[in-house]
Amino acid sequence: MFAKKQKKIVGLLVSTIMLAGILSGCGGGKSDNVESVSPGGSGEKVKLRMIESLTSPKRTELFQSMIKQFQDENPNIEVELISPPFDQADNKIRTMLAAKQDLDVMEIRDLNVSEFVNNKYAEPLNAYAEKWEDYPTVTAVAKSVGTIGENLYFLPNGLYQRQMFYRKDWFDEKGLKAPETWQELYESGKALTDSGKNRFGFSFRGGPGSNGNSDAMVLSYNGKNVLLEDSQFTKDGQSIYATPEAKQAMELYFKIYKEISPPDSINWGFQEQVQAFTSGVTAILLQDPDVIQSLETNMAEGTWASAPMPKGPDGQALIAAGGAGWGIPTYSKHKEEAWKLVQFLSSPKQNTEFSKNYGLIPIHASATEDEFFKSGPYKTLLDMSNMPDVYLNYKPAFDYPGNSKFGQVSTDTQQAFLLGKTTVDDLLKTWDEYWVNEKDQLNK
Repeated sequence: MFAKKQKKIVGLLVSTIMLAGILSGCGGGKSDNVESVSPGGSGEKVKLRMIESLTSPKRTELFQSMIKQFQDENPNIEVELISPPFDQADNKIRTMLAAKQDLDVMEIRDLNVSEFVNNKYAEPLNAYAEKWEDYPTVTAVAKSVGTIGENLYFLPNGLYQRQMFYRKDWFDEKGLKAPETWQELYESGKALTDSGKNRFGFSFRGGPGSNGNSDAMVLSYNGKNVLLEDSQFTKDGQSIYATPEAKQAMELYFKIYKEISPPDSINWGFQEQVQAFTSGVTAILLQDPDVIQSLETNMAEGTWASAPMPKGPDGQALIAAGGAGWGIPTYSKHKEEAWKLVQFLSSPKQNTEFSKNYGLIPIHASATEDEFFKSGPYKTLLDMSNMPDVYLNYKPAFDYPGNSKFGQVSTDTQQAFLLGKTTVDDLLKTWDEYWVNEKDQLNK
C-alpha cells in the first residue's frame, strides 16, 4: 500500500506543496536487515562516507554547513563528503558502487534511480521512513519521485519544475505579451531576433539535457492523449513519438533552432543556456527554479519575469516533478547511522532552508507556511498547479532502466536532425523504437 499509492500519484507538484496535500505513509515492503536508529546511538565512533551528484561550489558549501550541524548534534558520527566535478559525478558514483567501495549515503537522481535499483545498488527506505515522525509531511510528489515499484529508494533534497523566464523589457519594447503556446513562443522569438545585434529569441539547448525541451514539446502536442502514468506512451498504446502530433512538434522545434536561436546553441548545455539569457543574448529561457538566484544576481530588477510553460495546439501543457536526493547503498556497513544523516538533511527545517538558499521547491507540505514560496517567480508554479486541466501532471519514465541513457541518444540524434543529416521521420522512428524496446524489456 505504501508505494502502490505513490506510484499512481501523478499529483500536482506545487499544489501538493503549497496547498498542503499531505499523505501519510502506510505499510510497505521492508528490507530484512533494516532497523530504526536509536536516538542516542551506540557510543561507538562511526565514519560515514557520503557522495553528491549535482555538484556546484555553492551547493557543496550548503551541504558542508548542514553536515557540520549534524556532527555537532551527533559527536559520535563523522561524515566525509565526496564532491566530484559535476560532469564526472555520476560515473564516479557508479564506479564506487560497482566496486563496493566504502559508501554510506549517495545522491540518487530521478534519471538513474531505476538503473541503481536494477543493479541492486540502492537500499529500500520504507521501513526507515515509516518510523520517521516528519515523513507524513513529505509531499506525495516527493515520495513518488523516489519510488520504484513497491519501495522508496531516495528522499529528494528538493524538487524541480520547469517554467518560462523571459526578458520583460524586450517584450515591453515590442508590445508583446509572454507567449502562452509553443507557436507563440516561436512567433515572439522571431519578432525579437536580430542576429546582427547578437540578439535571439530563444535560449536553445542542443547539448546534454536537450531532450528536456524536445520532449516537453512532443508531450504537449500529444496533450490529453498521453498516458500520464506511463508518459512515454499514449492511451492507445503507441509511443508518444509515433504520432502525427510528434512530427508537428519536431518540425516547429527545427524552426525554433534555425530561426530564433544562436547557431552555436546546438552544443549548449545548462550553463551556456542560462548565461546567454542573463547576459542579454536570448529572450526566452525554459528552466527549473534553481536558476532564479542566478537571474536575481546577474540581471537588473524588472528586466525579467516568469510565466507558465508553453501549451500545445489543444491548449494543454504537460509538466512533471523531478529531483535528486539521498539514498543508502545496499552494502553500507552503517545503515542506521546513514539513515540518521538522511533524516536530518531531509527534515522540514533543513530542507526548507536548503531549498530557499539554492532555489528549489521543498519536499515538505509545511513550506506552505513560508511566504518565500508563494510570491515572485515561484508564484508561476502555483499558477500552473491551480489549472490542473490545462497543465497536466505526468509521471516521467523513471521506472525504465534505459531512461538514463535516452538523454544521450536523444541529443546525438536530434543534433544530426538539426544539422540536416537525417529527417524528422527517421529521428522519430529511432526514438519510437527505443521506447517500444524499453517497454518490451520491462514487461519480460
